Amino acid sequence: MGVSGGEIGALLGPSLMPGGTEAAYTILESILTKIAAQVDDGPCVVYLGSGSAGHYVKMVHNGIEYGNMQLIAEAYDLLKHGLGLNNDQLHQVFSAWNATEELNSYLMEITANIFEYVDAETGTSLVDVILDAAEQKGTGRWTVMSALDLGVPVPTIAAAVSARTMSAFKQERLVAAKVLNGKLPKKYQGDAEAFTNKLRDALYCAQICSYAEGMELLDAASKVYNYHLSLSEVARIWKGGCIIRAECLDRIQSAFVQQSDLDNLLLAPHFKETILTRLPAWREVIAVAAQLDIPIPAFSGSLAYFNTYRRDRLPHNLIQAQRDYFGSHTYERIDRPGIFHTEWNPVDEQSLQTGSTD
Repeated sequence: MGVSGGEIGALLGPSLMPGGTEAAYTILESILTKIAAQVDDGPCVVYLGSGSAGHYVKMVHNGIEYGNMQLIAEAYDLLKHGLGLNNDQLHQVFSAWNATEELNSYLMEITANIFEYVDAETGTSLVDVILDAAEQKGTGRWTVMSALDLGVPVPTIAAAVSARTMSAFKQERLVAAKVLNGKLPKKYQGDAEAFTNKLRDALYCAQICSYAEGMELLDAASKVYNYHLSLSEVARIWKGGCIIRAECLDRIQSAFVQQSDLDNLLLAPHFKETILTRLPAWREVIAVAAQLDIPIPAFSGSLAYFNTYRRDRLPHNLIQAQRDYFGSHTYERIDRPGIFHTEWNPVDEQSLQTGSTD
């Protein structure tokens, strides 16, 4: 059984994600429903499926958690180093965002609280004296590895894992900051309040992608491993107790209730309209970050995910041509069925002997 909620969850009720045999769950159900976090539509526990279903759902929960945490950290970086906000102002911004229906979440709440905490030893904000090298237990990495095995793209989550890994290269980064003249980001020269609002919109769009990637991975794993997951129930039991609990999970749950065979969360009417109306703000945030030399890999990965998913034709016809050219890997055509191979640059026997390929 996967368990999420940290210390608060242990005290007040966690989100429980049991797998194994249904008979075993039936024996424990009355206990688990009492100790789990309670939300309006029931306890945050449900039998998820056979075998490793519970632990797999918990692993993907953590992958989404990695993505959302990285997105919040990138927003913080833009606000602090791009706009020059102090910690009191950061507290106000994140508190205001947490008061919205779209961004209200446990992670947003604790982020706002962090900026208020003063270090007793130094008298300064504790967050400013914490080493900027994030550790990881491995569940985010496992999520990405499993996604690769199942052929499911999770670029937001993968970017978050890579960013944590990069953060651990602290000594190398200290040297590179001097050698590559990259220590201090540039300052934003535009309307700070307007940009903050655009960043809020971009953050919501990117977080939708983080959830969408995780849900699509769960759907693929469910089919391959015969978990028979109900994605609406997964969203429901994440609404309380767990680290990624958020108000937007109501919308995610509703999307899968209304269409249980939904291919991707991005196709649900609410999320489709939400992103399309906020797309200009999302683009501008990423463009400004590039101009300021502030790395935002998760924001960039999520936008690339959205833009790639909605393209009806990608440049991978060229990759297929390259693969066939150098390795005779064959290709399919758009105008007729079948598997094809082309002799792109025929080489005669004399050319092979002389080394000429002209």
